Amino acid sequence: MSIFPEKTALVSLLALSVLCARRGTAQSTDTVSKPVDHSAMTPAQHAATHGGQNSNPTPDSSFAALQARGKMAMGVDQYASAHRFDVLPDGGRIALEMKDGDSLAVAQIRAHMKLIEHAFQAGDFSTPEFVHARSMPGTDIMSRNKALIRYSYSDLPRGGEIRIATTDPKSLAAIREFLTAQRGDHRAGH
Repeated sequence: MSIFPEKTALVSLLALSVLCARRGTAQSTDTVSKPVDHSAMTPAQHAATHGGQNSNPTPDSSFAALQARGKMAMGVDQYASAHRFDVLPDGGRIALEMKDGDSLAVAQIRAHMKLIEHAFQAGDFSTPEFVHARSMPGTDIMSRNKALIRYSYSDLPRGGEIRIATTDPKSLAAIREFLTAQRGDHRAGH
């Protein structure tokens, strides 16, 4: 289990925020998105606007709002990154990686995932609740049973992952419920 003191985490996060601001990739606090004229777009422009995921020219405002909140919480463009929510025999795995090799965004993901690891260990699921704008399935049990669940962070080539493991059947069911809800909301089907 890694040790990541709170002060070091905050200093790292602050440093990344400063770097993002200098590079022009800082997060906007404006959550109101500008309307996009889809009728004037070529198919390639439309695919780029939606991360290549949706051929329907009607924007999905709830998904776009989730993506905007995700960008605020995680510090990276959600359309330029890829989530994975894998259910495993002993729990699961949450992975977040950039689709390209943007080293600043990769560092931001790693800092975010380390903070999430520590929040989850403490039974704090406020970040997913903010991103999804709802209480997430399974988190009430995961919070109560935090002593029965292990969380471990690892770097990935373009981001990071958190492994979640338990031997407790109720906690395992809750972890699976949480990951399944995450996968559905993020449209991260596998």
